[in-house]
Amino acid sequence: MIQIDDKIISTDIFEKRFVCNLDKCKGECCVEGESGAPLEDEETSILEEIYEIVKPYLKPKAIEEVEKQGKWVIDSDGDKVTPIINGKECVYTYFDEDGVCKCAIDKAHQEGLIDFKKPISCHLYPIRITKYPDFEGLNYHSWHLCGPARELGTNLGVPIYKFLKEPLIRRYGQAFYDEMEDVEQTLRQQGILK
Repeated sequence: MIQIDDKIISTDIFEKRFVCNLDKCKGECCVEGESGAPLEDEETSILEEIYEIVKPYLKPKAIEEVEKQGKWVIDSDGDKVTPIINGKECVYTYFDEDGVCKCAIDKAHQEGLIDFKKPISCHLYPIRITKYPDFEGLNYHSWHLCGPARELGTNLGVPIYKFLKEPLIRRYGQAFYDEMEDVEQTLRQQGILK
């Protein structure tokens, strides 16, 4: 484990390789799972605000679920999450012409309709954040669905944190990311990372 400020970071984030490969996985991480995407408190308000803008990108069944469940829900663990359809995909998804599951919120953002890119938990995946009273833990969530991402990341030689540069900066700032780069260099010099 590595500490930067009040963040405790698993060395897996520096050591393991990962680059999403949507051509192979088809966005299964937005479909499989026991509940929706974890949400920050402020993100629930954002979903309330942007829903009408994102709504045209959603399937009729997703709209039906949002109207029934709400724009966000509390899951069985007591966490705020996005609603899901029939125990499967997030309501805020759509499938492109190649059958790849993608984020409708991100699509609206890319088209310049909203400032919010997507929930930070989605943007940071496969890093999962656990909040404690005095610090945050950043851990790598290894999921069998992401085998193609591990393979591509290994082939390209891209560590998880470098693949997630944009969301890490979004969440913690440029200085934090720069320090992660320094940590990686130090770990390599010490022979801890290969």
